[in-house]
Amino acid sequence: MEKQLMRIGISLPGSLLNRFDDIISKRGYSSRSEGIRDAIRSYNQYYEWMQGIEGKRIATISIVYECVEKKINPVLENIQHEYTDLIRSTVRIPLESSLCFVLILLEGEGARIVELAEKSLSQKGVQFSKLMTVPPARKGELKKEEKEEKPQL
Repeated sequence: MEKQLMRIGISLPGSLLNRFDDIISKRGYSSRSEGIRDAIRSYNQYYEWMQGIEGKRIATISIVYECVEKKINPVLENIQHEYTDLIRSTVRIPLESSLCFVLILLEGEGARIVELAEKSLSQKGVQFSKLMTVPPARKGELKKEEKEEKPQL
């Protein structure tokens, strides 16, 4: 582990910083810096996990974004149009006057799913984005419970 610490300066909305401070206090962090280091480690691990996604996958991408103020709807729609071969369904739900939630259901090559997730995540106005994937079930494979023979009566 690197011992030398670097100082950085970041700009955050006050409400975001206040929520972060509340969370690190409840979790027992010794300082804001330690909480930020932990958040960056978690972010880095998630990124590395995403880079390992390959092969055929079933996936969801959940996105919360500012749908009114940032005029991001057309941007996200254009990104989704680039990946229509992967998208099986999309659900959009208004959360409040300026926020929307989108759930995208996908099936296809893992690397392309990651591309779509990263393009969506990096847009200004996206407040939250999460990718979840699983490999599809293979034909002929049954769940363990289904494979076990049932006792004869």
